[in-house]
Amino acid sequence: MSEKGVRALEEAEVPEQVSKEDEQRAVQRASERARTARWDLNIAIFLFAVLIIIIILLFQGISLEVVAPIAAAGLVMVWLTGWRQGRQLYERFLEEELTRLEFKRSRKMEETIEEVVQRALRERWR
Repeated sequence: MSEKGVRALEEAEVPEQVSKEDEQRAVQRASERARTARWDLNIAIFLFAVLIIIIILLFQGISLEVVAPIAAAGLVMVWLTGWRQGRQLYERFLEEELTRLEFKRSRKMEETIEEVVQRALRERWR
């Protein structure tokens, strides 16, 4: 390859690291996606089951002193389940977003190298 081609390739090199700004945007997108997906149908069904159990206990004449702690424990379980699911979804979504950034970066590099080679070929044919 000619000296001009080598120089053009050096100029077209893309940094290996993904910029911090893009990485922060990926983290934010993953966080937003996880926050919205955390309360899915499974959590709603679980919450509905807790509600049904509480209603059944109240209709059976069980005192409120017994039902209230059961209701609180059920709500805590629903919250913990939603929190755990949100954390798992966040990790998965973050991995997807970072993979997407890496793919875009490699694609830009491929396009850049292709442009440099085409430019060098055009200069050679002139």
